Amino acid sequence: MDTAFPYTQYVTGKNFVGRRADVTLLGNLLSQGEHVCLYEPPKSGKTSLVQQTLYSMRLGGKSFSVGQMSVLNIRTQEEFLLRLGATVLRIVASTPDAYAAIVQQYLSQTHFVFDPAAYAERGEVLSLGWALDQADKEALLDFPFRLAKDHSLKILLIVDEFHCLSLLESPDDILPALDDSLKRNKDNKAFSYIFCGGAVNAMKAIFETSLLFHRRVERVRLSPVDELEMADHVHRGFLTGGKSVDKDLLVGACRLFKGQLWYVNHFAFLCDAMTRGYMMEPVLIEALNGLLAVHEPRFVSIVNSLTTHQVNLLKATIEGATRFSGADVIRRYSLNSSANVKRVKDALMKKEVLLFDAQDTPSFQDPLFEYWLRKYFFEQKD
Repeated sequence: MDTAFPYTQYVTGKNFVGRRADVTLLGNLLSQGEHVCLYEPPKSGKTSLVQQTLYSMRLGGKSFSVGQMSVLNIRTQEEFLLRLGATVLRIVASTPDAYAAIVQQYLSQTHFVFDPAAYAERGEVLSLGWALDQADKEALLDFPFRLAKDHSLKILLIVDEFHCLSLLESPDDILPALDDSLKRNKDNKAFSYIFCGGAVNAMKAIFETSLLFHRRVERVRLSPVDELEMADHVHRGFLTGGKSVDKDLLVGACRLFKGQLWYVNHFAFLCDAMTRGYMMEPVLIEALNGLLAVHEPRFVSIVNSLTTHQVNLLKATIEGATRFSGADVIRRYSLNSSANVKRVKDALMKKEVLLFDAQDTPSFQDPLFEYWLRKYFFEQKD
């Protein structure tokens, strides 16, 4: 069903709001053959930015092929390498004979094979014929670079949920190997990775704390979307359906969601479904309550997984505290000690609840969760 407020998929074109400078930056980096990473909270617009950038690059006459894979359900390095190789294979080939020829040409000295039986039974275009060794790993990771260069192609590979590589049984086996591959192929601009992840703290651990991929992968940050521009987008959407609403109310709603366009579109979709004409404030309140009803079980699950100290630190954050190791904050929120504060902060970061900037100032990854905590869990007055 066509809607002015799509929230179940990424958006491009007229539905893409703001972030034009981000599109230009990402397009320039990819055109120059750079590898990039995007890590922002879930549903904040990473995929929309990538797809809008690819759309703009094509409009600008750029020629390239795109592959996309997810690491979400991968738990071994063998699975990662097989999916990576298969995704790249499917970019340049589409028949069993073509798959077999490419594997023979580029991976003949490895244990990777094209197995006709596996292809016939499960659609597998790449299989492992023996246990994985170091030579196999290096050859497979170099394979996309060699293939793109030899075929005079520009290939872009989107790797979603990249942070899940840190969940592998031995993440230290694959991440350094991938970094080494980027180092070996630093002059090959025919192939580029686009690493995306919604677990911000896990991605920071990979690309910042670990020192891997240093100067080999460029981070692209999502710029904030102006509240007025966001409100104008929603207002235009309502007008297309013959409806209207006070813009000040829309700006207030956009401010509550802190630029989270996924929430804004879902909220606007609910508002649109609840009225046929001019929208009064009760309609917006009811739509917000509907949105909260959808997400409340998830929010309850989050707080039920927290210790008392972790909940106390969230309350301190809600109430504007920043110097958590200060004696007054420790005493007021029963945080025990500065050593305990560090453990609590680390736990909340690992659970992807809070972010901390360079000044150690906390912020919530999820604006609706922050609102629910403030109003319904801690029962604070507006």
